[in-house]
Amino acid sequence: MGSDIANLKTGLAAAGLAEGFVASLSPGSCARVANEYYKTDEELLCACADAMREEYKAIIDAGLTIQLDDPSLAESWDQINPEPSLTDYLTFIQLRVEATNWALLGLPQEQIRLHVCWGSWHGPHTTDIPFADIIGSVLQINAGGYSFEAAHVRHEHEWRVWEDTRLPDGKVIIPGVVSHATNVVEHPDLVADRIVRFANLVGRENVIASTDCGLGGRVHPQIAFAKLESLGEGARRATARLW
Repeated sequence: MGSDIANLKTGLAAAGLAEGFVASLSPGSCARVANEYYKTDEELLCACADAMREEYKAIIDAGLTIQLDDPSLAESWDQINPEPSLTDYLTFIQLRVEATNWALLGLPQEQIRLHVCWGSWHGPHTTDIPFADIIGSVLQINAGGYSFEAAHVRHEHEWRVWEDTRLPDGKVIIPGVVSHATNVVEHPDLVADRIVRFANLVGRENVIASTDCGLGGRVHPQIAFAKLESLGEGARRATARLW
């Protein structure tokens, strides 16, 4: 991690940028490895929280932002066999929420953001759990920002959850407005429409436009850069409409 932080800071300095983030696994996602040592899965989860806390502290102490990658909150739903009840599943992920908050205890929220997704695998995603079912759990995590898929065609409609869900004060949302799940490059006007939807619901100052998930390795590099160009232009068009 030390070399990763140093390399990122060197790159940021060379580009004249002051801010950057490092993606780091959440305790819940770490704990999805096979348990070959601990007596229970809960002990493994706690051990992962203790270990990852050191990584989080190193990132923050370097003046960078942590992006906690946690597909386990949503993606675990259709990996449990037999399918659990919603109540049992929320109990299952609540342990992961509490482990994450333990790992983040005392760390500045403004340097922490949480990424939630339904897995970047290419498939129908017809068994994904609805965002509305887990959003209460997601918002319990002590992060300053919440990143989630919102351009993926299986989840784009879920921008409406913010009609009924209040974003806590001092928090921001980081919706995906271009997707890793298609090679089609989104038009800047579509990107702008997506941004404006969220801004009208939670406040324009509380929205940071982003990608659904990382584009690297999921689409061709030329397509990835084209999507990022469309993201930037769409953000400019949204800004012109909102201010």
